[in-house]
Amino acid sequence: MQDFGIILHNNVLMVAFAATIVAQLLKLPIEYIINRKINIRVLVGTGGMPSSHSASVTALAAGVGQVKGWDGAEFAIATMFAIIVMYDAAGVRQAAGKQARILNQIIDELFQENPVFNEKRLKELLGHTPLQVIAGSILGIAMAWMFGPSGLMLKAWG
Repeated sequence: MQDFGIILHNNVLMVAFAATIVAQLLKLPIEYIINRKINIRVLVGTGGMPSSHSASVTALAAGVGQVKGWDGAEFAIATMFAIIVMYDAAGVRQAAGKQARILNQIIDELFQENPVFNEKRLKELLGHTPLQVIAGSILGIAMAWMFGPSGLMLKAWG
């Protein structure tokens, strides 16, 4: 059980988790501003502004850079991991969401007269736009810069 306490003191990990949570929480007011309605589902869903995937992996990479150095293998690994995750979020998953939207439309049109077909609709909001990925990345870097191992807020709090 003491190992769990050690994990909770891993500042890099905690900042990455915090960046994920902050990104997810920001989706609620942003969704309200854009669509003028409160949609609680955005708090646990994929997709949306900002990308929590991008926020977490950039906070992780920046935190690793702060702890292990910007020229180390650990930072290189974390950065490549971040690039792959962000590429996937904006590329592959975005394309899968577009395909799901088209397939749902085809199903709606084909089975309009015969509502017996009752398969669940495919999830359409899977990935992120490049802007959502960039916004998440900026958030993640800002979180690591402020709250990471050598962050400004930690220095200010003493």
